[in-house]
Amino acid sequence: MAVAFTREEDYESQAANLPDRPISPHPNLVTASGLAAIEVELALARAAYAAAQSQGGISADRTAMARATRDLRYWSARRANAQLTEPAANPDKVQFGGVVEFEREDGRRQAFRIVGEDEADPVQGSVSYASPLARALLGKAVGDTALLNGAEVEVTAIR
Repeated sequence: MAVAFTREEDYESQAANLPDRPISPHPNLVTASGLAAIEVELALARAAYAAAQSQGGISADRTAMARATRDLRYWSARRANAQLTEPAANPDKVQFGGVVEFEREDGRRQAFRIVGEDEADPVQGSVSYASPLARALLGKAVGDTALLNGAEVEVTAIR
């Protein structure tokens, strides 16, 4: 019977021992909206940590405390190394913080804003500057072509 209690306790320990969220090796470039989003996430992480502490901390819910601590470490690190990068007003080349429109060989047109890793959301039209798509297009001008996934794309507009 004692072994069963030990195992149950071990499972709880393992659940509370969450690995850190991985921090990218790339510089943490952020747009103004990306920096604001990091600030919001950091405030939420601080609130979750405070809530976990007020509810008894580790003795009450080890997993909630571990999750709050992990998220607080992640967002604190991301805020500490954030590098606010503003795009030029009238860009003539694809740059961080700007929007690039391109046409694929099959005629499909797409547009993406190139942003920091934490704010990237392809469904919402933004990709990380470290993504293969952004790396292929950064520095290109309207009319330039780039190789993307083995196919050519042509830059049609830059905003």
